[in-house]
Amino acid sequence: MNVPPRPLVLDDPDTRRIERLSELEPSMYESRERQLDFARPVAKNGYLWWYVDAVSENGDQAMTMIVFVGSVFSPYYARARKQRLQNAEQHCAFNTILYGPGSRKRWSMTERDSAALTRTQDCYRLGPSEICWDGESLLAQIDEWCVPWPRRMRGQVRITPSAITPHTLLLDVNGRHRWHPIAPIAKVEVDFPGLGVCWTGEGYLDCNEGNEPLSDGFYGWDWARVRMSEDECTVRYETRPKSNQPRRLSLSFDSQGHISQAPASHARTLSATGVWRVARTVPSSADCDDCLERTLEDTPFYARSLIRSASDGRHGQGIHESLCMERFEKRWVQTLLPFRMPRIS
Repeated sequence: MNVPPRPLVLDDPDTRRIERLSELEPSMYESRERQLDFARPVAKNGYLWWYVDAVSENGDQAMTMIVFVGSVFSPYYARARKQRLQNAEQHCAFNTILYGPGSRKRWSMTERDSAALTRTQDCYRLGPSEICWDGESLLAQIDEWCVPWPRRMRGQVRITPSAITPHTLLLDVNGRHRWHPIAPIAKVEVDFPGLGVCWTGEGYLDCNEGNEPLSDGFYGWDWARVRMSEDECTVRYETRPKSNQPRRLSLSFDSQGHISQAPASHARTLSATGVWRVARTVPSSADCDDCLERTLEDTPFYARSLIRSASDGRHGQGIHESLCMERFEKRWVQTLLPFRMPRIS
């Protein structure tokens, strides 16, 4: 993989194309390698995050990792924004979750302020943990504590993309919230010796950013990515913006980063989560059949699940997420969150 010579500047028409969901045409797409640019500016009260997920080769284990500048699900950030404009770097977090067989899970997410943060073009460091790009892959070195039951989470995750896409898509009509499907197809290696976790599998990498709080722009969304084959990943998105009608998107990426669009004619309903009854749907097309395999996260405002999909005789496994920002805004939910998201400042 060739390393691009310099990072791209968001919204610079000479270097990055921004495409609205309603204007996507396959002929508009090109595939060029990009850098991740961890030093990208973030608007006050805004957010920027990089998201990784992976499923083991045997399908029994999974992981997610999110590094935040302006942690959108932070009760501390939400409370501070009500008082005045906030610097997003005062509310950063390194979230890692390891899902084992059955219901086994290790969760870590500690929020820290800007004194613990270092960002360069190629590296994001927060407290004792970091994630860096070496030109071929991302290597995350993680040294955190699990919650709510304290146990050291020390290990590493390596993400090696098959290609990096140049695509930036607007999630709202005003372009205040943007999505970058950086590497829909990647190899992921997970190694946490102290927790007895070591596996390889297929993975996914993207980035979201916004110029305002996520709750200002959306009631919520449903999102799913499924690896249909070694050379194809499908991503389906239904956003529910406050300023417009729900919007559905169905994309397919190949191993070179090329992208194509398919109709997303309806949303298939999955069963609500067992404890918190979060509603789950999957944007779908007439020839696509989705089924719920396992719930990974059942929280008051958010659900993450393993799903299986079948389309045109092909079968794949992937990750599904449902988000309800209206639930997140409830005071009782904000009261519960610090037990899962401690803060050090």
